[in-house]
Amino acid sequence: MNHPVSRRTMLQSAAALPLAAASAAPLLPRVKLGKFEITRLIIGSNTFNGYAYSLPSLEQHMKEWFTAENVGRTLRLAEQNGINTHQFSYLPGAIEKFQRFQTDGGKLQWLLLGGGVMKDDLSLIAGAAKLGPMAIVHHGGVTDQRFRAGEHGKVQEFLKRVRDSGVMVGMSSHLPENIAHAEEHGWDVDFYMTCFYQFSRGRDQTRKMLGEMPVGTLFLEGDPARMCKVIRATKKTCLAFKILAAGRAAERREGLEQAFRFAFENIKPSDAVIVGMYPRFKDEVKENADIVRRLLTV
Repeated sequence: MNHPVSRRTMLQSAAALPLAAASAAPLLPRVKLGKFEITRLIIGSNTFNGYAYSLPSLEQHMKEWFTAENVGRTLRLAEQNGINTHQFSYLPGAIEKFQRFQTDGGKLQWLLLGGGVMKDDLSLIAGAAKLGPMAIVHHGGVTDQRFRAGEHGKVQEFLKRVRDSGVMVGMSSHLPENIAHAEEHGWDVDFYMTCFYQFSRGRDQTRKMLGEMPVGTLFLEGDPARMCKVIRATKKTCLAFKILAAGRAAERREGLEQAFRFAFENIKPSDAVIVGMYPRFKDEVKENADIVRRLLTV
């Protein structure tokens, strides 16, 4: 259930965001994605949508704070700190909030993750492509569900519709074996979104590994290395996400830096990372951008 937020609370929350920088920082190091150049740090949107992979109260906390105004201000912070690309999902309100950011002068390039109703209503793809994304990506959780059910054809049909729409084609997955399958069978994909953590393992596989089921989302320390092995095996660009284990690796500054360092040392030089940011209590956007700039320009 949504709880009303007072105007005073909204204004106080917005005020917690840093003021606009006097001048924008130079763009972060970039790689090619088709005809585009994208920064190796991309700002994601899971925080905007309340996907915390944690307590329901934290998810509600994020949803209430990320008004259209605060989404726009966060994206402007990304621009000011040298990020040039945003990845978000086809969910209610997401496109409207991004269009408001554009109307206010925002220039970020964007990638669209085709979740929500789009996963089943493929007629929406052509219309979404006309809005100007660089690419449309098959949703990772849906990829994993459909592969597990043997419904590979549904994923391929989605990818074909994206190709026919004229924008680049991406496929996301949380499981390395799904990326490997697409590569082995020569699927028509321009790039992959690759999750560092395999929290969409099936219950049978998880129980076999652990002997019991975890309470909540499972993040295993060896998962990033397993995904990076597949990332390095493909020549296609990979956009690695959840490199911070949904914020768990960012509890301490040294853990945050270590997670970014591991990512860039183990993905390809042609790859990038997607990170969600929640600058309510500190300027996570600048903090992340500064770390990436230092790691990649040494």
